[in-house]
Amino acid sequence: MKKIMVIEAPSNLGLIEPFPGGEPGVKKLPAWLKKHGLYKCLHPYKIKKINPPPYTMMVDIESGVRNADSIVDFSGALSVAVQRAIMQGYFTLVIGGDCSILMGCAIALKKIGRFGLFFLDGHTDYMWPELSQTAGAAGMELAIVCGIGSDKLTNISDLKPYFEEKYVWCIGNRDDTDWYVHAIKNSGIHYVDLNNLRKAGINNCVTDFLQFVREKELVGFWVHVDVDVLNDNLMPAVDSRQPDGLLYEEFYEILYPLVTHEKAIGLNLTILDPDRDTCGVHTKTFINQFCSVLKSLHQ
Repeated sequence: MKKIMVIEAPSNLGLIEPFPGGEPGVKKLPAWLKKHGLYKCLHPYKIKKINPPPYTMMVDIESGVRNADSIVDFSGALSVAVQRAIMQGYFTLVIGGDCSILMGCAIALKKIGRFGLFFLDGHTDYMWPELSQTAGAAGMELAIVCGIGSDKLTNISDLKPYFEEKYVWCIGNRDDTDWYVHAIKNSGIHYVDLNNLRKAGINNCVTDFLQFVREKELVGFWVHVDVDVLNDNLMPAVDSRQPDGLLYEEFYEILYPLVTHEKAIGLNLTILDPDRDTCGVHTKTFINQFCSVLKSLHQ
C-alpha cells in the first residue's frame, strides 16, 4: 500500500494565451478536479500547493522561452516539495498546470538519484526554441529535462541533465509531421508513437520499460501524463487537439502496471483545461477512469 500526497502545481506559464488578453485555464485544474471528486476518491494523505508567479506572454531574450525566469523560480519551489514528499515515502501526485511542471519534478528526482521517465503524451514535446512555433516551455519540456536548450532552464542548480535520454521512454505521440518527429528519432530516447504502440502491444511496451528499469538498477521512475494523449472524442478539453488517441481501456492498460510497480515514485498530470469543459462532463469521466488506477495504491 502506498500513501498518496497531492502537490498542486497550477502553473500556466508554459503556454501562450488562448486569445488576445486571455490566460490559459489550466491553472484552475487542481481546484476543478477537487470539485468533481478526485480528492474524495483518492483520499490523499497530504495536500500541498505551490503558487506560481503571475502569467505573462513575455519571451526571455536569453533562452528564447516565455516566462523563463518565472518558470525557473517555480520549478525550484516545486522541486523542494516533490523531493520532500518522495523522501518521506509518499507516492507523489503533482497536478498541473501545463507540462512545464515536469521540470520541477525532474530536478527533485535528479537530487535523489538516477530515475527513469515514462513520458505519456499526445506530443513528443522534444523541441527547442528554434523549432517551437510558440516559444512556450509546455511544448519543450521533454527536451529541457534532457538537457537540450538554454542552461537557464536545463541546468538549474548545475544538475543538467535532469534525466539522461537513455532512461526516458516517450510513448503515445500521434503527430507524425516529419520535422517534428525527426528530433526525437535522432535522440537517445526510447520512442514509441501511438501507431507502433498498438502494433507492438501495450503490455509488451510497459513490460519492456519495467524490465529496463530493473536491468539498469534505477532508483525508480516517474510518470508524466498529459491528458491530450487520450482520444480527442474522450478528452477534447486540451489546448492542442489532434484526431485519434488512446481509448480509456488502453490508458488503463498502460497506467495500472506502472503506478502499482514498487519502483513507481510519482506522477504528474497536466493540460486538462476547465475552461474547455465548462459542464465538467469530460472531467468527470476522466476522474472515474484515473481513480480506477490510483485507487489500487491503497490496496
